[in-house]
Amino acid sequence: MIIIGEKINGAIPSIAQAIADHNEELIKERTLAQVAAGADFLDCAPSTSPDIEYDTMVWLINVMQGVTDVPLAIDSPNVDLLKRILEEGHVKRPGMVNSVNEEAGGYKIKTIFPIIAGTDWNVVGLTCDDTGIPLDSDAKVDIAKRMIDEAVKYGVALKNFHIDPCVMSLSTVSRALEDFEYCIQKIHEYAPEVKVTGALSNISFSMPARKYINMACAVHALRAGLDSGIMDPCSMDMMGIINAADALDQRDKAGRKYNRAYRKGIFGNKK
Repeated sequence: MIIIGEKINGAIPSIAQAIADHNEELIKERTLAQVAAGADFLDCAPSTSPDIEYDTMVWLINVMQGVTDVPLAIDSPNVDLLKRILEEGHVKRPGMVNSVNEEAGGYKIKTIFPIIAGTDWNVVGLTCDDTGIPLDSDAKVDIAKRMIDEAVKYGVALKNFHIDPCVMSLSTVSRALEDFEYCIQKIHEYAPEVKVTGALSNISFSMPARKYINMACAVHALRAGLDSGIMDPCSMDMMGIINAADALDQRDKAGRKYNRAYRKGIFGNKK
């Protein structure tokens, strides 16, 4: 499973304070902790007011790139900012763009896809449009199919396209897991090369003992075919569950990845 580390996000109070204080040491510390835990991409999400978001994004990119070569996932609802970051070449190596969707007639798709076409950049596509996030699973799948068709039209490599079916909260949508599993399966039926991702912790919003809901969701989603996840790689419980599920389902042949993770102490065991 591809792990997209979520810990450098201005929506997290400690990161918001670090951004406000330009506390490079805390950003470096959280970055390196996720790298050590096995993150494949690192979210870089300022989540600030629009007037300082560009400068903050550039600052975060430079601080994070100063301590690791793990690719960054530049994350903002402002597609024009993402376009500027890409065109100005602030990111040293191809990473991930988070995200595009069908809002405003597909403006984000039309903005980002021409820039990343024919490159190694990955991109996340959210299954939402001008009406918001559909509650109907088939409506989400239809949005995913149209975005996939646009990726083909623009020449974006489908293996680099991560569709996020927008995991709903179990506290408000009782069939949230069923919806997620259904979308994973139907998207893969339509385009096997496309990856399906999701912010796994969304499912436990407003629930007690959230980590247990999150871990159970991960196991079910992996069995359904989940390819990547936006999550906390420093959660030893979650990483242990994911590595164990991969070994049991034979995605990790002979448990090699599981054993390597154990030896590195990722599960909290003593080295």
